[in-house]
Amino acid sequence: MSVTRSAVTGIGSFLPEQIVTNADLAKIVDTSDEWIQERTGIKQRHKARDDQPTSDLAVEAAKKALIDAGKTAADVDLIIVATTTPDMTFPAVASIVQRKLGAPVGVAFDVQAVCSGFVYALGVADGFVARGLSKCALVIGAEEMTRLMDWTDRTTCVLFGDGAGAVVLEPREGQGTAADQGMLGFALRADGTKTDLLYVDGGPASTGTVGHLRMAGNQVFRHAVVNIAEGITAACAAAGIEIADVDWFVPHQANQRIIKGVGDRLGLDENKVISTVALHANTSAASIPLALDAAIQDGRIKKGDMVLLEAMGGGLTWGACAVRL
Repeated sequence: MSVTRSAVTGIGSFLPEQIVTNADLAKIVDTSDEWIQERTGIKQRHKARDDQPTSDLAVEAAKKALIDAGKTAADVDLIIVATTTPDMTFPAVASIVQRKLGAPVGVAFDVQAVCSGFVYALGVADGFVARGLSKCALVIGAEEMTRLMDWTDRTTCVLFGDGAGAVVLEPREGQGTAADQGMLGFALRADGTKTDLLYVDGGPASTGTVGHLRMAGNQVFRHAVVNIAEGITAACAAAGIEIADVDWFVPHQANQRIIKGVGDRLGLDENKVISTVALHANTSAASIPLALDAAIQDGRIKKGDMVLLEAMGGGLTWGACAVRL
């Protein structure tokens, strides 16, 4: 049976120039390189300039993804940006990206599911592309998490960084089997009873301020390992594959302990798990496309590979997606 799949035809990423090391942070908050690495696996993170809004990072990643796909901005009919740090309350970052790229009138909006945002955005875009409503979609995860940091809170300010990653999705005909190129199965979840575990203490309808990120770290860790493992299992089932069929796991880069915890719970081969958290830190919705691009660029992930993307973020939200590249 012939079906239309949403295939990844291009990928690109962008990191701001400034690198902030653990030693740099040790100068402004009570921490050390050893303390951060031991608990998180993070060595450094990138930080956007004051005059470099989220849309700028998104545009740079999008340009690279379009070149990789052999497309131009004129081809783009759908832009979805997953972000929790928009340039402004409105319009959507996607609309600003559309203008900066010079893309024609089309569909453009943001998705807000924090660290799960990229997986959620892929799910939404799949609804357009696989139904014939989009011929060339840009799905972007772009974040400037450093702008939400309380630089006196050593439990959170050491964890996050800035960056952006983008993919181009185009329709491809498949046979309705796991051998098809493209998105094969999703599992998206949210549990609103856990909002108080990971949140920002500000917003236009509460404090009228941007606010700072607050997190109950130990509880988030416990939920992350269990929930992400469930999401992976469910996405594989939706795709009609076994976990053993997956060539590469590209997790949200929250911290190395969560990545390892999920791997241990599911018995994953750690050589199949992509980790960039040491160099990027937690870039929220940008982390999966950043890690995916890094592993494609260094030759590990190749065309035809079965890849499993998975994340968990504030909400709590979590999700996973099985995709054959």
